Amino acid sequence: MPSPYILVLYYSHGGAVASMAEHIARGIEKTGIEARVRTVPSVSADTHSSQSDIPESGPLYCTEDDLRHCRGLILGSPVRFGNMAAAMKYFLDGTTNLWLTGELVNKPAAVFTSSSSLHGGQESTLLSMMLPLLHHGMIMAGVPYTEPELMDTQSGGTPYGVSHFAGKQNNLPLSNEEIALCHAQGKRIAQLAQRLEA
Repeated sequence: MPSPYILVLYYSHGGAVASMAEHIARGIEKTGIEARVRTVPSVSADTHSSQSDIPESGPLYCTEDDLRHCRGLILGSPVRFGNMAAAMKYFLDGTTNLWLTGELVNKPAAVFTSSSSLHGGQESTLLSMMLPLLHHGMIMAGVPYTEPELMDTQSGGTPYGVSHFAGKQNNLPLSNEEIALCHAQGKRIAQLAQRLEA
């Protein structure tokens, strides 16, 4: 059995979601728990994997065992017409074995996203990512308003999960408030995992 870890699983196209994943991982590791960062491959127009099994750079692709053995999950995707990206949906659609065996039941989970426009569907995307996790029996946790950055942010950040406003050219860096909320979300899921394990 691997040592305890929180899985940060994401798909990123422009790099913003990948950056968020790194900050979320830092928040997790502040609690002393390992953050295991994984991604998923892109899919083709006919929804087949379109990349090799091993990425050329960056985090490894997520496996079923990465999900099975995690103590908690934080799931991220860019906004795609108010929904998660096809690559993430394709991956989640392949987790039926874990659903049949209840492997993810009672594990804490959270979601995060990034969009190129300020009101581009961040909240609906976060909600769409929650749905399969609820079907897996996971315990969803948002960002509480005890995090002051949630009220101070002028860009991303929602009670449903961390978000980022990337701008029209997808080149805006994460704001200080968005970074703080990423850290807080990672820390919260790790602490919830510890309490649930106890």
